[in-house]
Parts: sequence; C-alpha cells; structure tokens
Amino acid sequence: MLPHLPPRPADSHKGTFGRVFIVGGSEPMIGAPAFAGTAALRMGSGLVQIATPRSILPHSLSICPELIGLPLTPSSLRAFDEAADKATSIAIGPGLGQSAQSFTLLKHLIRIKDKPLVIDADALNLLSKQKRWPATFRAAAVLTPHPGEMKRLMNLLDTNLTDVPTDDAGRLKLATLAAQTFKCVILLKGHRTVITDGTRHHVNTTGDSSLAKAGTGDILTGILASLLGQKMPPYDAACLAAHLHGSAGELAGKRLGQRSTLARDILDSIPQAIHQYKRA
Repeated sequence: MLPHLPPRPADSHKGTFGRVFIVGGSEPMIGAPAFAGTAALRMGSGLVQIATPRSILPHSLSICPELIGLPLTPSSLRAFDEAADKATSIAIGPGLGQSAQSFTLLKHLIRIKDKPLVIDADALNLLSKQKRWPATFRAAAVLTPHPGEMKRLMNLLDTNLTDVPTDDAGRLKLATLAAQTFKCVILLKGHRTVITDGTRHHVNTTGDSSLAKAGTGDILTGILASLLGQKMPPYDAACLAAHLHGSAGELAGKRLGQRSTLARDILDSIPQAIHQYKRA
C-alpha cells in the first residue's frame, strides 16, 4: 500500500512545505540540478535552492527562474553549510562531477544527522571509490543508483556477485544487502524499480521506455527530495516518488510517444500524475 500524499493545509505558506537544497551541476551538465529543482517545486516544495558552480549558475536558473541559486566557489563552504542548515531536505549528485570539491561537499553532507539526504549520480560514484563505507556517515539517506552505479557500489559490499542481477529476486537481494550494509534506504532504478530499507521492500510497477532519456533520473531525485522535505519518512517517500515518477513518464509517453518524450516533458506531466494518484 503506497502512502498518502503530504497534506496541503489551506492556511499554509511557502515555508510550510519545506526548503529543499540540491547540490550538483557542472559545465557539461547545467540542466541536471535545474531539472531536479523544478521537479521538487512541481511536487509541492515551497522553496528550492540549487548550489552549482558560479560559471553555470545563471544558465541553470534560466531553465527555472523560480529556483534560488547558490554559486559554488572554492571559498563558498561557509555559505554552503549555512544553506544546508536551513534546508529541510538535501539532495546531492545530479550533474555533480567527481572533482575534489565535489567530494568535499559530499563529506560535509553525509555527517548531517537531523535532515534527510538523497544521494544520486556522481555522489554515488564518489562513495564507490572509497575503500570502505565512510565511518562519518550519519545522514538518514536514500541512495538512488541505476544498475551501473549499483555495480560500482558493490565494491563496498560483501558479495560474490560480479554484476547487478536483472531478475526481481536477485535485484531485491542485492538492494537489501546494500540497505543493511549502508544503513540507508536503497532505490535501485530500472524496469520494476526496487525500494528497500533492509527489512521492508516494494517493487514499483509504473514507468515505461519514455523514461529512457537523459535527465529523467534528476527528476526522480527532485520528486524524492521534495517528499522528504514535506516530512515523509524516507522509505515511504522513496516508494511514492518512484510511483509518481513512473506515472509521469507514462503520461508524457502517451501524449508525445515513448520514443520522442524528453525529460522536460516528464516535468510537465508531474501535476497530472499527482492528480491521477489523488483520484486513485
């Protein structure tokens, strides 16, 4: 049974629905943090801030001017920590790159205990390069690997597997091992996305090949970060985010054709996916 959507009280204001902080972006990928941020706004967040390199920040904000920007520079760590402190949920990874500065930012965020964290894309790749899971990891985190990223994370698991299984049972077994080892919720993407906290599990049934385009994973990160910022528990938020993300992909594919759907079309379908879910 999927959870209810977060409530929308009539007497609310933008602060009622959370402040999401998204860290990512690099010169080759200016759209990634903007897509994640736009998805968070579409999902109902009141305030969304993106932290991205100064050189690309104006371009990222032009994609969605409703976002708040934080330019990342070598001397911006104090402002970064202040923004993270104000947030009710944080996501790191979309378009991040794997520079030394990116790893420094990641190390700061995984130490935070009192707010949920989504770890995606290059943030997962940075973790997979470590010799062991960081002892400083304190965050209540949801990890969202696709199979390639999961394969790299397998370096940190006690497993004899050499590749990520493609069957439901094998994917669930691997995701459960990762959740128990890392003490995080795992959202293993792919056809029939698997979500587990190491004890409970859910297999998502929405989505189609409309989602097989660059940028769609960033949208899932934004939807998930928004739900976490609206105080949903991490496991519930991950299950609902996967469902709504898949539904938005299906709706966009029906409108435009699965072959031609772009990530921006899935962003535009989030409101309809929410409405459809509310009626179910």
